[in-house]
Amino acid sequence: MQIAIELPNDFVGMQTEQTIANEMRLAYALALFKAGRVSLAKAAEVADLDIYGFMALCKEERLEVIDTSRDELLHEMQLASRPGA
Repeated sequence: MQIAIELPNDFVGMQTEQTIANEMRLAYALALFKAGRVSLAKAAEVADLDIYGFMALCKEERLEVIDTSRDELLHEMQLASRPGA
């Protein structure tokens, strides 16, 4: 799908259309992920990055990618360390 938006001419002259399109994809993907509207994998797809690239972008933006509390993580580790797990 393509979406068109109006930008001031002087702004568009400062960057290529492709650069603007890429930045908008990244910003939209980050906004969707931050709002919890899409998964990490889907946000990476929207951003046209692999999941590791998107995780790196989240790190740059100081956006957590793992939404697990310390207690939840400790509980999961205890379950995983049980014999037969």
